[in-house]
Amino acid sequence: MAGYRRHVFVCLNERDPSDPKGCCKHRGSDEVFKTLKAGAHKAGLADVRINRAGCLDHCAYGPTVVIYPEAVWYRVPSVEAAQEILRSHIIEGKVVDRLLIDNIA
Repeated sequence: MAGYRRHVFVCLNERDPSDPKGCCKHRGSDEVFKTLKAGAHKAGLADVRINRAGCLDHCAYGPTVVIYPEAVWYRVPSVEAAQEILRSHIIEGKVVDRLLIDNIA
């Protein structure tokens, strides 16, 4: 296989707690990453890659996840949201509109 059907990047960037930008790591991105990675493995998704990423520059919305090839950007505030993205987008190919960064007012 030359590539992956989907490639998922989870921001695990960590900044000093005093940094006003904040960071995804302090907002729970480790658990989001573990949930997506374990869930993809459990579902047998050999054609999906879940990767750690440095800063994705959407700090205010973190934890941040981007899925390619669709280039869909999510804010993932909880493990439950990560599970929903896994089921709906990664497995079924349906974007979870309510978690899109573009849909934040």
